Amino acid sequence: MTSEQTRDPGDGLSGVPLAVTPLNRKDFTSDQEVRWCPGCGDYAILSAVQSLLPGLGILRENTVVISGIGCASRFPYYVNSYGMHSIHGRALTIATGLAITRPDLAIMIATGDGDALSIGANHLIHTLRRNVNLTVLLFNNRIYGLTKGQYSPTSELGKVTRSSPLGSVDTPVNAVSLALGAEATFVARSIDSDRSHLTGVLRAAFEHRGTSLVEIYQNCPIFNDGAWDDLTSPDSDGVIELRQGAPITTPSGRLGVISGDDGSLQLAPINEVGLDRVLVHDAHREDPTQAFALSRLTDSGRVKRSPIGIFRQVSRPTFDDLGRQQLAVAAGDAARPTDQSVQALLAGESTWVLA
Repeated sequence: MTSEQTRDPGDGLSGVPLAVTPLNRKDFTSDQEVRWCPGCGDYAILSAVQSLLPGLGILRENTVVISGIGCASRFPYYVNSYGMHSIHGRALTIATGLAITRPDLAIMIATGDGDALSIGANHLIHTLRRNVNLTVLLFNNRIYGLTKGQYSPTSELGKVTRSSPLGSVDTPVNAVSLALGAEATFVARSIDSDRSHLTGVLRAAFEHRGTSLVEIYQNCPIFNDGAWDDLTSPDSDGVIELRQGAPITTPSGRLGVISGDDGSLQLAPINEVGLDRVLVHDAHREDPTQAFALSRLTDSGRVKRSPIGIFRQVSRPTFDDLGRQQLAVAAGDAARPTDQSVQALLAGESTWVLA
């Protein structure tokens, strides 16, 4: 690869310089000791990211990892690139400013269910609707791990923890439903234990131009061990596979998603309803209605069933691209009158003079 090579303008990494020589995983592995609890799902996610980044061809110095607070937020220390361990819930605000001012960077946010969906939920919603060109990795272990096991925004109703000894009375947040409701252009879900699937979804997320949100079901062996065991058990038929252009079924092919008589989506035995009734997945639909309906198939209690894959992947102008276009106009773009300069706009007819 050469730095002169360019990417398709619709590529999420368009404008990011390519590496002159091929890179490998070691190039993105820092010299810091990885400090997570033994068995933590974060190790698998870190390994997948470090293996994927060299294949994207981006330079380490053009790669940025930003995090907030939580176990997932140690990520910037372990990826050999630029990064920032910021404050609770505010990683997306910092990343937005960076995306606007530095189109030559590939920006990744590492965040958890507590960091992104509690104190940072407002920032997440507006980043998604604005479609800032960055990738959000949302680690979901359904617990506050760093602060020793309080229930989180994704914990199931009735969850008994140190902060909810009689059981949580909060309705859990469905991260995918929230993202789709915020008009996100790329929404996906994967599992830490499925390396191949996770890597494929992450690659698609990085290559998408706009805000990409990937919810990753991640195990916390200390404070919420086995949160996803019912889903990932070989004989559970809990995973509902979302593959572009393919019927939406469980891995065994025994169950498929159909549209019920009331219009809702339901799982049904294929040998009873027939394969022709099973919906075919299309993540590229502009209308997010079906993607949202699929997200509602996720159990909100002890998760025994959940769609996994890319829910939505559509194209829309990004916030940072549009912002830079306006700045170019305000700076006196030749295609516009010179009175549209920044100074002229600041000193417009609405200027107040204080005596």
